[in-house]
Amino acid sequence: MMMKLPQFKNFLQMLLLVSGLSAGLAWAQEQGTPAEAKAMVQRTIDSMKKNGIDSTVADINKKDGKYQDRDLYIVVYDINGKNLAHINPKMIGKDLTDLKDADGKYFVRERIELVKKKGSGWQDYKFVNPVSKQIEPKSMYVEKYEGVIVGCGVYKKE
Repeated sequence: MMMKLPQFKNFLQMLLLVSGLSAGLAWAQEQGTPAEAKAMVQRTIDSMKKNGIDSTVADINKKDGKYQDRDLYIVVYDINGKNLAHINPKMIGKDLTDLKDADGKYFVRERIELVKKKGSGWQDYKFVNPVSKQIEPKSMYVEKYEGVIVGCGVYKKE
């Protein structure tokens, strides 16, 4: 049985719509949300309160999955900008205060000032997404706990 052209056009449109929705759903499942990022920071601080900062930082750097979920991951800095925990082991132990994003923004300096003034908050900058391997806009939630800054960010599609 042969389809008429108008039916085929509607079928094609429906197929494109369904595949587009499926791709959007898959993308959404790969992306962390702001609420999930903030919750990861809270769980990390709870662990620091219970187990100590050094023990929690050591657990984060083990990459056992507990502090990483899709494109979400925890970072920890001391209050002067030295990185204590990161998904990229090359950053751990380094003073990152002079690190700039793709637009030339000193985002670690900004992060330090944010927590010194407000204790916590959201910060926008650009960084490499560990899933896509591309530089993308990112919003990071950071919170100060004792002498460290704990953060987790979400990547945003432009």
